Amino acid sequence: ATTTLGRGRGTAIEHLAQVNAPHSLGFLYEHVTDYLGFLHSSDEYKIMALASYGRPDFVDELRGMVHLTGDGGFFLDDSSVTALERRFGPRRPRGGPLEQRHYDLAYAVQTVLEDTVLELGRWLYEATGEEDLCLSGGVALNCVMNARLRDEGPFRRIWVQPAAGDAGTALGAALWVDQEQSGRSERVYRMDHAFLGPAYGDDEIEEFLQWSKLPYRRSADAIQEAADLLAADKIVGWFSGRLEFGPRALGARSMLASPIPEWMQDRLNDIKGREEFRPVAPVVLEEEAGRWFRDAEASPYMLFVYDVLPECAGRIPAVRHVDGTARIQTINRGQHPAYYDLLKAFEDRTGVPVLVNTSFNTRGEPIVCSPRDAVECFWSSPMDALVIGSFILEKEANGQ
Repeated sequence: ATTTLGRGRGTAIEHLAQVNAPHSLGFLYEHVTDYLGFLHSSDEYKIMALASYGRPDFVDELRGMVHLTGDGGFFLDDSSVTALERRFGPRRPRGGPLEQRHYDLAYAVQTVLEDTVLELGRWLYEATGEEDLCLSGGVALNCVMNARLRDEGPFRRIWVQPAAGDAGTALGAALWVDQEQSGRSERVYRMDHAFLGPAYGDDEIEEFLQWSKLPYRRSADAIQEAADLLAADKIVGWFSGRLEFGPRALGARSMLASPIPEWMQDRLNDIKGREEFRPVAPVVLEEEAGRWFRDAEASPYMLFVYDVLPECAGRIPAVRHVDGTARIQTINRGQHPAYYDLLKAFEDRTGVPVLVNTSFNTRGEPIVCSPRDAVECFWSSPMDALVIGSFILEKEANGQ
């Protein structure tokens, strides 16, 4: 199955509709990703960003390839790269120049995806009457689609599993085994955060720092010092607590920066070897989110976009995408106290309860996990400082 629709009650799921391979909205998006010269099953998020620069020229033709059946299903015409070349011309070579038609096709596949999922959601609502929707699967990482389903769909609340792609099957398998062995009829696990990975204490961190022979210092208040660095427009590697589960950096292994300078987006994209069209995302204090982003609610996993309020756009230009939106993460103190306190300290200095939060890694590398990963990434990229547990490493202070 590529798509399954159902109703969950307690620990049981009632199966309502299913679409089988090769018919798949995810495959369609992958094929367009490949056609546009990016790595399929990896770079789909780049297509989502490209779509903001496109025009609707190809929407009708691409929509004609997707056929809803009216019973919670759909089927697709041939969407292989060869078929796309017949319809839209030669594919873009990897690394080749981006033309307007490439932006337009990205716009088309994003629009068709949103339209189709919206119709499937409406069918599911009519079939069940349920007001709460749960999403998973790799397509559910498309935060623009999720936001449209939130704004135009029939559901009162939408929850997306933060490791919605294939990695999330590990969590699902563990929960299924627990349920099978316990025999419970009610759920006992509630996913309030994604900080489920390994953590490293100060003793373990300092042992590695001493072994590495790198200059560092122990801070009496690493949070306040980190806020000073960020307020001075420094880019900070932030290593705090348990690693996030899923593809998003959520404040445990993050690269943080001020959203106030407009040039910060370009500098971060340069450090990470990213394409210039890609936006960077903000983290905002949960209680302040609605004052900076239109109708913003708790969004702890960076899985929905919101419009930046016009009166705030000039204050946080680095996190505002070309379409006026931002893929926000909200944070409260119960989820990650140190991360929350850092935002409060930055707000105290700048009046802005928002930071740029991007993943702590460079191009082609996974998000750092261990102290060794963090130090190697820091020293092999032009970041300004590393705050790791209670310790701080700075390049300028060391004459680098």
